[in-house]
Amino acid sequence: MAKSKKTSKQDKPAASAGKLKDLDRKPEREGLAKDMLTLQEIAMAARRNLSQMLWDTLCGGSDSETTLRRNRLALDSLALRQRVLVNVADIDTTTTLLGQKLSLPVFIAPVGNFLQLADPRGAIAVARAAISRGTTAFISTAAKPSIEEVAAAVDQPLLFQLYVRSDRAWVKDILSRAKAAGYRAICVTVDRAYYSRRERDVINRFLMRESAGDPRHQASLCWDDVVWMKQHTGLPLILKGIASAEDARLAVEHGADVVYVSNHGGRQLDHAQASIEVLPEVVAAVDGRAEVLVDGGILRGTDVIKAIALGARAVGVGKLQGLALAAAGEAGVARMLELLELEIRTMMGLMGVTSLAQLNPSWVRPTQPVSCASITSAYPCFEDTARR
Repeated sequence: MAKSKKTSKQDKPAASAGKLKDLDRKPEREGLAKDMLTLQEIAMAARRNLSQMLWDTLCGGSDSETTLRRNRLALDSLALRQRVLVNVADIDTTTTLLGQKLSLPVFIAPVGNFLQLADPRGAIAVARAAISRGTTAFISTAAKPSIEEVAAAVDQPLLFQLYVRSDRAWVKDILSRAKAAGYRAICVTVDRAYYSRRERDVINRFLMRESAGDPRHQASLCWDDVVWMKQHTGLPLILKGIASAEDARLAVEHGADVVYVSNHGGRQLDHAQASIEVLPEVVAAVDGRAEVLVDGGILRGTDVIKAIALGARAVGVGKLQGLALAAAGEAGVARMLELLELEIRTMMGLMGVTSLAQLNPSWVRPTQPVSCASITSAYPCFEDTARR
């Protein structure tokens, strides 16, 4: 965290984190999560638990926040088609990621420093929740506790996400640590050559960028570096932050096993395309030569279905993960995944679809959105409560 002259504001996150620690009694949090019957209630609970500063950190975007709102607007600008008189008594929501079966097509996207401010166990809580619901988690370089502690806390291999903080010797060391700890793939974030201007955080004087390392190393990252990383580890390579067909083709040509479409949740390049807008051109460019993942504004089961129909293998949740963690810790994240699976299953049944494999672009159509896009516009009850 960057130093600031406005120390009074810097003190607020610590106080808020302490408030959340008071909730870190497992039975109590499990009870809280069980009582949440909708994703909207999770968002409302998170808002009650988070200070304005931490809410801004989790839910804000870069500069004008156009990319953040565009993620939501683009999802809302797609309609689902429906077929009837189909036997949908049995529905299969499973998918695979690099050969691992997932019980639902949703994974925990990499989130860094925020996690431990929302829950004292940080990345351990989200990893355990993911495994408990039959899916997986990406663990960020910036997350805490250590990558070894997180890996040891679960009985399934996780995915390691890398920010480059120093030279190749440093990269070699951390990648070796990740492999030794049992991580089954490396995910290199490639859309953060420069740290963006996240103006909510700037105005709050709460700058949660990584405190260690020289940013020039991330800025100088190039294709030869990711080839070297894969050769060094011998692990599958995931490139996160791909936002064009051109780079998707290059990713495959340079050995990427997974192309991960992302605009960092609207927190990097302002006025970028929405992830769901970019997804079809990336899928076409990859042409089956690698698996495709996507994140960006995912708040509902219908969002997941749209992404799968447009060619994603699975979909990541970042902000929604943070909301669930702030609402009720590990139990909150597990409940969020459970409710997402319920929404996915229900929507598939109503559409007349019995498996994810049946989804393709013919199941979605462009349409006019019915509300203004915001980070919470998918939750009308939340917004009604906020206006009161």
